[in-house]
Amino acid sequence: MGFRLPSSSSSSSASAAAWKWLGFVTAVWVQAISGNNYTFSNYSDALKSLMGLTQLQLNNLSVAKDVGKAFGLLAGLASDRLPTPVILLIGSVEGLVGYGAQWLVVSRRIQPLPYWQMCIFLCLGGNSTTWMNTAVLVTCIRNFRRNRGPVSGILKGFVGLSTAIFTDLASALFSSSPSSFLLLLALVPFAVCLSAVLFLRESPPPAASEDPKEESRYFGVFNAVAVAAAVYLLAFDVTAPHGRAISRAFAAFLIVLLASPLAVPAYCFLKSLTSSGPSLEGSDKPSRADVEKQRGRDDLAEPLLRQEVVPESQQKPEAVVVEEEAAGKRRPVIGEDHTILEAMRSVDFWILFVSFLCGVGTGLAVMNNMGQMGLALGYTDVSMFVSLTSIWGFFGRIGSGTLSEFFLKKAGTPRPLWNAASQILMAVGYIILAMALPGSLYIGSIVVGICYGVRLAVTVPTASELFGLKYYGLIYNVLILNLPLGSFLFSGLLAGLLYDAQATRTAGGGNTCVGPNCYRLVFVVMAVACVVGFGLDVLLAVRSKKVYAKIYASKKSKKMGSDGQ
Repeated sequence: MGFRLPSSSSSSSASAAAWKWLGFVTAVWVQAISGNNYTFSNYSDALKSLMGLTQLQLNNLSVAKDVGKAFGLLAGLASDRLPTPVILLIGSVEGLVGYGAQWLVVSRRIQPLPYWQMCIFLCLGGNSTTWMNTAVLVTCIRNFRRNRGPVSGILKGFVGLSTAIFTDLASALFSSSPSSFLLLLALVPFAVCLSAVLFLRESPPPAASEDPKEESRYFGVFNAVAVAAAVYLLAFDVTAPHGRAISRAFAAFLIVLLASPLAVPAYCFLKSLTSSGPSLEGSDKPSRADVEKQRGRDDLAEPLLRQEVVPESQQKPEAVVVEEEAAGKRRPVIGEDHTILEAMRSVDFWILFVSFLCGVGTGLAVMNNMGQMGLALGYTDVSMFVSLTSIWGFFGRIGSGTLSEFFLKKAGTPRPLWNAASQILMAVGYIILAMALPGSLYIGSIVVGICYGVRLAVTVPTASELFGLKYYGLIYNVLILNLPLGSFLFSGLLAGLLYDAQATRTAGGGNTCVGPNCYRLVFVVMAVACVVGFGLDVLLAVRSKKVYAKIYASKKSKKMGSDGQ
């Protein structure tokens, strides 16, 4: 027996995990400030008055902002070629320039810019978030590939809260000053992205020695913080207005609440320190740390699905194998890594694309037209409905991510089934809105918020599981083209044309519509679209059943292996 220092594998593994979790904390912060695309109404009136715009010109500025999302394809292409810090820097600098120029105009530090230049700056601001979201989602899903559902749910959940976070902080600190709000949009995302640049990195796949249950417990902490933040924001909105002292106390506690997930990497760092002490071991016997180190090396490139072992009696003769390989490289099947061209040649990709369009496109139509919908039904203030859609959208995102992962691990439930459930529930919500019964706008806004959140959160890991992680950044950005496309089809064309058909001219040259008939046909058409989406999601669940059966078997075998250690 001899005295020696144990292998540093255990402590280094814990230290690496701490850095990975610190990166995830900064990713959460990036998502918590990346919803600035949805805050245009907070400063649009100031732009309209300073630039002397008509309502049509103002709406076109908003379109320019949304067009920025369509250029997210550039972020997707870059994500497969550039490291995460570079992608984050590009997005943060774009946001600084785009929103900084708008701040200069609204604060009257410069003369209003020509209209076409303002369109460019709004487009830059809109595009900035696509770089941030791509960097965060792609990196975190690769870092936590065992828990893609919770990762997507948490990150998308904080995006859902970001509008409320920005709006409430600006209201509490600056009394809803448009120029101060724009200054926050320019500086805060830039500063947060700089912190993420330092800590958010892509990590190797986890070693077999790592406890998956511990990872799930850590995600539970992030879920708890997200839920607490959602309830806290909702309570602040419902109890408004507030005095200056209460508003500042609210802002301070919200910042502390958002910083609290730092406890997870701090705990991991403490574990790495306590596991690095000396021990007495036999010099001729490999330590457990040494064994785990070697096993970790073997598992670095472990794929999501284990390769099936074919019994020797069923293996093909070597000549046949060589002949098949010589026939040429086969196209990847669902569940394997796809390039964007290979994915777009797949029927399953277009099933997912169109079903996603039916869900998010109709949801965006409700969010974009909530003001006119409320006025048509006799409500003078629709802020409560906007808050309900946002907050319940958060619960839909974070809940579906966790539940879909739980049932995948427990029973191999295909993730597209959750999208199917959200689509049929969304159709019911639109029927309720079309009926225009007392309280229907409350129920409809909650249902649409939940289902919109489910679609966003569940589609993210689904795409990675069906088409792989190698080219996931570009595939993800092709899918989110549904956001501007859906907004144009269901909000700009469908809702706009059908509303104008029911409206009456006003003296100022515009039009207005009052009564349940204003949007009734819009809701009916969107309900039909959701039924179509439901059918497509069920079809995709059936087609991907074998993929999820393999994922379930892989997760089960890993769990049995970790339990047997």
